[in-house]
Amino acid sequence: MITLSQYRHQWTHNIRADLISGLVVALALIPEAIAFSIIAGVDPKIGLYASFSIAVITAITGGRPAMISAATAAVAVLLVTLVRDHGLEYLFATTILAGILQIGAGLLRLGYVMRFVSKSVMTGFVNALAILIFMAQLPQLDPNTVPFLTFPLVAFGLAIIYILPRFTTIVPSPLVNIIVMTIIVVVMGWDVNTVGEMGELPDTLPVFLIPQMPLNLETLSIIFPYAAAVAVVGLLESLMTQQIVDDLTDTSSDRNQECVGQGLANIGTGFIGGMAGCAMIGQSIINVKSGGRGRLSTFAAGIYLLILCVALGDVVGIIPMPALVAIMIMVSIGTFSWSSIKQLRTHPKSSSIVMLATVFFVIYTHNLAIGVLVGVLLSGIFFAWKIAQLFKVETEITADGTHRTYRVYGQLFFASSEDFSKSFDFHEAPEKVTIDVSRAHIWDISSVAALDMVVLKFRREGAEVDIVGLNKASETIVDRLAVHDKPGAMDEMLGH
Repeated sequence: MITLSQYRHQWTHNIRADLISGLVVALALIPEAIAFSIIAGVDPKIGLYASFSIAVITAITGGRPAMISAATAAVAVLLVTLVRDHGLEYLFATTILAGILQIGAGLLRLGYVMRFVSKSVMTGFVNALAILIFMAQLPQLDPNTVPFLTFPLVAFGLAIIYILPRFTTIVPSPLVNIIVMTIIVVVMGWDVNTVGEMGELPDTLPVFLIPQMPLNLETLSIIFPYAAAVAVVGLLESLMTQQIVDDLTDTSSDRNQECVGQGLANIGTGFIGGMAGCAMIGQSIINVKSGGRGRLSTFAAGIYLLILCVALGDVVGIIPMPALVAIMIMVSIGTFSWSSIKQLRTHPKSSSIVMLATVFFVIYTHNLAIGVLVGVLLSGIFFAWKIAQLFKVETEITADGTHRTYRVYGQLFFASSEDFSKSFDFHEAPEKVTIDVSRAHIWDISSVAALDMVVLKFRREGAEVDIVGLNKASETIVDRLAVHDKPGAMDEMLGH
């Protein structure tokens, strides 16, 4: 649990850099929020209000300083059908319900599930996001729809971003890129796409509203599936982004508090007419690379966004899109794990398969949850297979051939239970059989069933069977689930 002094430090230890990085993030948030609103089929101001609200609330209540949360594509794609079939009021209600579910996940301390996400899945997640971020810029790089001048301007913007830090880091190079490019385009009168052409910016402050819809089970049956999907995808992307920011800044954070913070942010957003959102890896990396380290950077990004859209909408509207495209290309390049390409030849094949599968399914479905789920499942399968290979059974028999001992080594569970069963010779039929499991561990019902079957088969052949060496945990599960000592067990099991 964070102390008050630690919380205060997270707001005040990096004020100047946080305020500057927040401005860079706010400028980059505008076209993304508009684009994600278009994806969801709603007015751009809904995504912009959401980005303002979510950033401000997570800055106050979240568990990860310097992480940027706002309206995202991963959540927007889940809401397309809902908006089309039922309208905006149901979107707002779904956002609120998703927030309630996320708070529940935090209170139940479900943030621990991140420990089941392997490094290979994380790498695949990051690489897929980098590719998706780049792909999202392609409409602004289509020679059929944008003027040719766009391409040299994007190249010029990238040059500013990458070359300027060699001379000075007082002002973040992405911010310099935006200012310089805007001045040049306006002064020269060049005809290129601008932020204002992406959609109408809001010109009023958001107001509190309550979604207007029937409060009954029918409404709940409509919004709950969407809310559950939004809650899961939102938390998944947020927690994985949180881990990445932890690594980038070499600091730790509270996952369960982040779940609660994301939930509170979505609830607040739903009540001001915004769409659901979550953490954004691209914007979070922009923030960190621009010097943001504290909660103030996230808070400032949200406040700047609102000011820029409401008070300075006309000025923001003239920012050339090539300047923002250059920033997002920088983010995609910086996000991608280039070392993972070289490591394909040196890492275990199973790890490489997990990473590539995660990338493929995220890009193919445009759904982070599906890609990560595939990666986690493959990681579990490969892990179970590896552990199963460590299993073996050794045997010896007394000189008179009346007593055979089987010594079991390794982990006995569903993946190794078949090999366990095949390790015994039931036709030999010595007078006594001892199964020594002192160097093994019994994990599940499959392994208990395999042990039952072995014991019963030996007894059917007339042998006396002893099981020795059970550790405390194995003894507990065997005592609870095993049936080989119960009346009628042989007929029941061998009859199947």
